[in-house]
Amino acid sequence: MNSNWLDAITERLTRDVARRTSRRGFLGAFGAAIVGGAALPVLPVARADAAEGQPAPPEQDPGDPTTCEYWRNCAIDGYLCSCCGGTANTCPPGTEMSPITWIGTCRNPGDGKDYIISYNDCCGKTSCGACFCNRNERDRPIYRAGTANDYNWCLGTKSLAYHCTVTLILGTATKPI
Repeated sequence: MNSNWLDAITERLTRDVARRTSRRGFLGAFGAAIVGGAALPVLPVARADAAEGQPAPPEQDPGDPTTCEYWRNCAIDGYLCSCCGGTANTCPPGTEMSPITWIGTCRNPGDGKDYIISYNDCCGKTSCGACFCNRNERDRPIYRAGTANDYNWCLGTKSLAYHCTVTLILGTATKPI
């Protein structure tokens, strides 16, 4: 079989592209795509899988999850889901847990250990309006977005409407953040 027709089509398409674009423009766009694509994995956010694979809570879990003084709430900024029909670990019915979170390190007074806490917003309903807490212990400036609590973290959900926040234990911290 003769491949002249394939060569002719390829040559025509290549010449058409060459007429419409410049080498510098192509190289600039290609370089930007490479650099931009390489930067995506380093975005400073924690992505959690709801409650799957979550470590067991510490044996000593003192305090009332419906109060701002509860030890897991050391870096929270929002309404406590434990006051809004959910628990410290689960979103209320009709809401969806955001897969994008901020994190903090809180000391458990029961065992004296520091724990990495993931603050997941529950989204899909209007704000709960009960048990608002704004504690900023060990909060970082906005340039460290993964540890800042001043955002609406309802990205990656069906609705951007914020309802409340849960506090999931990710593990034991070796050094406070």
